[in-house]
Amino acid sequence: MEEVRATAAWVASRASHVVVDSAGIEKVVDTIGDSIPKVEWDFEGIHYFDNGPLTVQYLFVLDALNFCFWPDKDLSYDHLALGLKEALEKDKSAFDADRLQKYTGPQLRELLKWPRPLPLEDERLRLLHEVGHELERSFNGKASNLVKSCGKSAGKLVALVARHFPGFRDHSVYKGHQVFLYKRAQIFAADLWGAFKGQGYGEFHDIGSVTIFADYIVPAVLRQLGVLKYSSALMNTIEANNEIVSGTEEEVELRACSVYAVEKMRELMSRKLGKQVLSVELDLWLWSCGIQSPSLRHHRTLSIYY
Repeated sequence: MEEVRATAAWVASRASHVVVDSAGIEKVVDTIGDSIPKVEWDFEGIHYFDNGPLTVQYLFVLDALNFCFWPDKDLSYDHLALGLKEALEKDKSAFDADRLQKYTGPQLRELLKWPRPLPLEDERLRLLHEVGHELERSFNGKASNLVKSCGKSAGKLVALVARHFPGFRDHSVYKGHQVFLYKRAQIFAADLWGAFKGQGYGEFHDIGSVTIFADYIVPAVLRQLGVLKYSSALMNTIEANNEIVSGTEEEVELRACSVYAVEKMRELMSRKLGKQVLSVELDLWLWSCGIQSPSLRHHRTLSIYY
């Protein structure tokens, strides 16, 4: 995850469309005060949890499909999480590796009880098949074996996921420089930590190394809080609901500057409070603020990474 931090800082220092406002960071940290607002991982009650390997399998499938909901205004992350949960409660073999390799579009829609084609449905199927194939090939069909092989290191888990599953390799090229963000690979580690409350499959000695998960909600919340400032051209694009193409300078800056800004928030809070503050906790707080703000205007990018 040091690659994520370093390359996000590199982008932030050269960005022209998005600016990280130091005064805005200080204001937010002062407002938060002595403790981060605690948000429970499953505060909406939408996730499957049985305290065992099946939960790990569920979370890996969930995070493989956790991207790009906005093209369908009625679809959200909640539909995905709850739909997969109910499918697994009905059929405990629904996410077996051999079955993951065979799902079709209509079958995936039926699984989620969704009445029409999903955004980027072909890509979702491709990633589902990839997960099933590689789990079967390298981990005896089980995501729990993938987690066991990381030696309780979130950093190693993210690296393993990115190495074995190409669909999780979330990086871009910005001004000739490789930028790493790894949103879905990192959120898998964070979901395990949150679901298992830092125990068992969720025990990581380096959970503090995980950054925030650069998506389309967190940048919008950071802008609302005065932490990020956008150029007028970028703001006009977002206000008009125009698509920002994946890999463009604007899109990379939105995501990388969000990572950098929250790292600066975390460092300042850690100094003020005299204890470790986790980016994972800050991300959950920011994301929960975002999904509870219906008027929030976010950027729109077609991407398999978020």
